[in-house]
Parts: sequence; structure tokens; C-alpha cells
Amino acid sequence: METTQIRLAAYPVGVPADSDFETVTTTLPEPADGQVLLRTIHASLDPYMRGRMSTAKSYAEPLAIGDVVLGGTVCEVVESRSERRSVGDVVLAFTGWQTHAVVDARQTKLVDTSSAPTSTALGVLGMPGFTAYAGLLEIGRPEPGETVVVAAAAGPVGSAVGQVARLKGARAVGVAGGAEKCRLLVEEFGFDAAVDHRSETFVDDLAAATPDGIDVYFENVGGHVTEAVTRRLNRYARVPVCGLIADYNATSTPEGPDRLPGFMRRVLTLSLTVRGFIQDEFTASHGEAFARDMGAWVADGSVRYLEDVTDGLENAVEAFRGLLDGRNVGKALVRVGPDPS
Repeated sequence: METTQIRLAAYPVGVPADSDFETVTTTLPEPADGQVLLRTIHASLDPYMRGRMSTAKSYAEPLAIGDVVLGGTVCEVVESRSERRSVGDVVLAFTGWQTHAVVDARQTKLVDTSSAPTSTALGVLGMPGFTAYAGLLEIGRPEPGETVVVAAAAGPVGSAVGQVARLKGARAVGVAGGAEKCRLLVEEFGFDAAVDHRSETFVDDLAAATPDGIDVYFENVGGHVTEAVTRRLNRYARVPVCGLIADYNATSTPEGPDRLPGFMRRVLTLSLTVRGFIQDEFTASHGEAFARDMGAWVADGSVRYLEDVTDGLENAVEAFRGLLDGRNVGKALVRVGPDPS
């Protein structure tokens, strides 16, 4: 069986370029005992993948030059030498940007194809949905009547954060780029208000949308959004820090005065809780509850989702650049092959 792979050819400097990747077709080995041959249906595009394209210290090991670009995938089992999996099973894996892969069956997880589209295993019912659920409820702890602000609110994490916050009785305010995304936040996802961070009146608009201040800020972005939001935090506000996508392609430090002392002063004087997290920290404590709650909310329409699907593995690099630039609406996916379900 041949597989077509997109591999890392060079560590990107700034925005990833086409020359930072190479497409290779190679022959896979026959599956050994305990292994399965997978055909990729959907490949996930996620901001954290940019960090693995760098040797800078991070929470995940960097890719080596020549490695397949890794990420979550939904795949079909086309050959099995394991009692754990049968031909035709649809599974969650971590095989990345390639059309086929041979892996240990224990590295796969069955996807329930009866309750929701298979793609949701990479989105609202998968890692992004769990990131929103666990980060908000464990660190943000929204109370009824409080105001929750989330950046990158039209993405898969942000949109889930706002909807879960409202289910918990809080007021949800989303920050997104552009009028169309802001419209979707209110009309599609049920946010109480949405603010366009690209607007010249962003700071004033944020103040108008949060007249009682901000009790929880779910951080996905960094940059000027964080600068504006942190000035409106209430005493004892909680800040789950999930991502800082505004800086992922940065090649130098920001210009201007050092704003860290002012931020640390607010942390002290307002008794703020600021905690970074990686979603798998909470798998043991929140995994079962997430599967139960989010599955039910998606099934009854309490939580809605959108997907931004790009067809063809050959378009993965451009779609990834679009994700880093905020061009996606909803969960970014690449449809690599047909979905048997």
C-alpha cells in the first residue's frame, strides 16, 4: 500500500511557506501482529501544530525535519491484524498529514458513527470541545450571572466555551475578527454579544459589551485582544490560558513599552487567577463527564458547531496558513478521503 505524506522540510520562520514542506509518496510496510492499516478520512488542523514546527521549548516535542506533519485524524481500518479492530471500523488516530498509515491498534479509538458525523470526533466531541469544557469548568468556574469573554470565539474551542458558559447561566461575550463572524456568534451560537477585534472602535465596543466588567476570560489569542480585555477584569476574575495564536508566527518581540509590569499589577491588586493548561491534564478528572454532557448537548442542539472543510491533502498547507491567519470559521479540517459512514 502506498501513502502520500506531507513532511516538514524546514522549520518555518514566520508564516509557514510552501517550501517548508515536501510531499512524498512512499510504500508502507505490511501490518504486523497487533497493527492496523488506516485510510485517512479527515485530518485536523489545530493551532498547536505550529509550535511543533519549531525547536523552541514547548509542552510537545518538536517535529524533526523529514517527519510527517502530525495531528489528529479520523480514519477507516482497511486491514487489521488485531482483535481490537475490524476492517471497516472508523477510528480516531494521530497519523497526521498522510493518506494511509500503519499503526498499533492500541493507538486508535473507536468513533461512534451513529450519534454524530465522524468529523465531530476532531471538533466539538473531540480535543477542541474537551479543551473548552475542561478549561472553562475547571479553571474559569463561571457562576450564574457572571460575564465570560472568549477570544477566537468563532473557532471550535471559543464557540464551545461561549455556549457552555451560557448553559451554566453566565453571560457570554465573544471576540472575533470581522462582522460575519460576530454575526454568527450571536445568531448561530447564541452568544449574548460579539465584538470585532479588527474594528477601530474595538476597545469602546468591548466596554459597551461588558458593562459589569469581566469575570472569566478564556484566552486563545494574546496580542491586542488580551491587552484590552485584561483592563476590564473584575476582582477575583479567572483567566484560563489555552493558546496565544496571535504570536505563533512572530519573528521578533512586540514593539513599544513593556506591558508586563502593568499586567502583573492587575494580577496582584485584583487577586486574579491566571493559569495555563494543556487539555490532557484534565482527561482523568473530566473525560467521562465531557463525553456525557457534550454528547447530550450536541444531540439536543444546546451546543451547535460549524466546520471549515478543505478538500484534498494537497491543500493542507494553505488551509493551515488560513487557520493561523484566522480565516477559518469553525473547526478547520482537511477531507482526505471519502467517509464510509
